[in-house]
Amino acid sequence: MKFKTLPLIISILFFQNFILPQQVKDKGIFVEPQRGFYDEILESFGEKRNPGTKPIFEADPSERDLPKSVDEFKTQWHNEPISQGRTGTCWAFATTSLLESEIYRIHNKKVKLSEMHTVYYEYLLKAERYIDEKGNSAFGEGSQANAVTRIWKKYGAVPAEVYIGKKKEQKFYDHEKMFEEIKYYLESLKESGEWDKEKSLNKVKEILNKYLGEPPAEFTIQEIKFTPKEYLEKYLNINPDDYVNILSIMQQPYYKKVEYEVPDNWWHSKEYYNVPLDDFISALKTAVKNGYTVSIGGDVSEAGYLSKYDAAFVPSFDIPSEYIDEHARQFRFNNKTTTDDHLIHIVGYITKDDGDWFLIKDSSSGARDGSNKGYYFYHEDYIKLKMLTFTVHKDAVEELLTKFN
Repeated sequence: MKFKTLPLIISILFFQNFILPQQVKDKGIFVEPQRGFYDEILESFGEKRNPGTKPIFEADPSERDLPKSVDEFKTQWHNEPISQGRTGTCWAFATTSLLESEIYRIHNKKVKLSEMHTVYYEYLLKAERYIDEKGNSAFGEGSQANAVTRIWKKYGAVPAEVYIGKKKEQKFYDHEKMFEEIKYYLESLKESGEWDKEKSLNKVKEILNKYLGEPPAEFTIQEIKFTPKEYLEKYLNINPDDYVNILSIMQQPYYKKVEYEVPDNWWHSKEYYNVPLDDFISALKTAVKNGYTVSIGGDVSEAGYLSKYDAAFVPSFDIPSEYIDEHARQFRFNNKTTTDDHLIHIVGYITKDDGDWFLIKDSSSGARDGSNKGYYFYHEDYIKLKMLTFTVHKDAVEELLTKFN
């Protein structure tokens, strides 16, 4: 009996070892804390940080075939990456970049638009809701991709050259003092109970004007005078309502428009199309491979998120690739190891032996610690496990949207 089964055992072992693809078994290593681009930002403000001495545990990429250069990717047109400095405005940088790429895709116009014009009015709207809700509304630096389209509809858009949103002597954006000043003022209203809306909003405007400057009511481009709304409608000629937000979480019903229940969705938008994870990934890949760019948001704090190598992947000691599904994703969202902490812009892709990799344009300081300044390379498994939402032109996901009533 033993001798009869031996050939079968040998055949099974051969099949497993030589025919089935073998996933890399990743190892973790300890690395010493290093200075990075964020230190350069702080030094421009005359400040320093202590990176600490405790070693950091992260994935060893030595057995991985990581992309090495932006040049390896099939890319769509986009402006060069810009640092968001010391601000919590990744949502504005990523989505403005998306819409710049869309203006080029649709109209073949290359424009650089002001992120801070949108940020100014976002702070104003947050303060207004905080006052209306008597202090029971979230007030932070973060927001969502659909905040940009929402503000464009209300206030329009302007070129970056018209509204820089920082003082001339500043090398980098810095909202730390501005945010604390506005927050302190709003909290003082809560303590005093003096909710005079007009007076309070004028005070918030004073603070914003001091740090960012007052946005222009009108401006001239190519000898044509525009208001921000006229510039959006007549020159950029782009419709903010054409952009949809796709979500994939189990705690909300699939194929329904739902609220994305995170603090940065501070106005409780219910404009998220919630879909199963397989549909989410399939629609994302199809969009990118069909020439669309996408802003995407989720978590960027994992052992396989390696700024030195410009790479983000899921190490096997976290969870093997074949076990990444909606349950693993929801588990991490529930226990808060996956959070909604960053928004970036997908501008290209490459298919390698281990699957698809996506080229990420990123405004964070970590994206400038590697060789490809302002970029990351995300493996599809990382997106599948850690990225929660994406925003794209509705035509890119037309088939997916037909599943909604």
